[in-house]
Amino acid sequence: MQYSGRNFSHTDFVLNGFSELAEWRPFLFFPFFIMFLISLAANSCLLFIIISQKSLHKPMFILMGLMSGVLVIQPVLFVPNMLLNFLFNLRRISLVGCFVQMFCIHFISSFQSTILMWMALDRYFAICTPLHYHKYMSVLSFQKFVVAPVLRNIIMITLPISLAGKLSYCRSNVLEHCFCECMAVVQLSCGDTTVNNVVGLLALFSIPATDFLFITTSYVIIFVTVYKSGTLNVKVLNTCLTHIIVMSVSLTFALLAFLSYRIRNNISLSGRAFFSTMYLLFPSCFNPIIYGIRTKEIRVHLHKLVTCKNIFSCFVKMK
Repeated sequence: MQYSGRNFSHTDFVLNGFSELAEWRPFLFFPFFIMFLISLAANSCLLFIIISQKSLHKPMFILMGLMSGVLVIQPVLFVPNMLLNFLFNLRRISLVGCFVQMFCIHFISSFQSTILMWMALDRYFAICTPLHYHKYMSVLSFQKFVVAPVLRNIIMITLPISLAGKLSYCRSNVLEHCFCECMAVVQLSCGDTTVNNVVGLLALFSIPATDFLFITTSYVIIFVTVYKSGTLNVKVLNTCLTHIIVMSVSLTFALLAFLSYRIRNNISLSGRAFFSTMYLLFPSCFNPIIYGIRTKEIRVHLHKLVTCKNIFSCFVKMK
């Protein structure tokens, strides 16, 4: 991720998301602050339960824990700055800070769909090849399914941001956004952004779209296998349905956020800012709650933790 200082006539950007709300803008602090607290509390709780319970040290729960870790980090990268923006009108972010934030947010976010893909792969091995499940899901065997997607994410996130850093920015430095989103920054350029748009679309279709296609194919094969087996495994279907719900919500917001900048539409500036913010924040609140409600093993341990009167003794017992 590199940028050339001579291409910039500004030393900072102004984050002006939801500017259309005018004097009502500070009131956004409260709903976003509540969502931020729910996100941190829910994901931290889920992560704690998975780490502390040896019975949950299985591939599927480890992947859930990895997702929770991603969803803890993700809002921390932009929500505190956004809340200060709403409450105290602290809208400026430095040039370096903007590109660092941009890279971190997009890189961390790219792993949402990738982890869901790994979860689908875990369910595929567990249901379609149960006799070889432990063989395929061992650390050494599963590495081959990890390396390629991780390298893809690194390349496809670094490339558009590096290209954005090479553009000339001689227009306004006001971003109608709550954080530094790549295409929102590119739109402030006074040069030709055709390559940036193409690479941005390539990143969109090579990460979330490809992951979605792989996930969909996996679950189609899973449901066909369950149907042909002649036995209705409620637990299997419930687990798959949980992942499908999480995947649908996450990818819907992701596609709305990305496409709002890349196709002609009548979405207002505040609408674009809303979709981009919800793409990052809503899954952070929604996913751990869905996993906690619909996953029996986690629900049981969560109930023990919530109803425990002596947290320290419960922590010792849970370990």
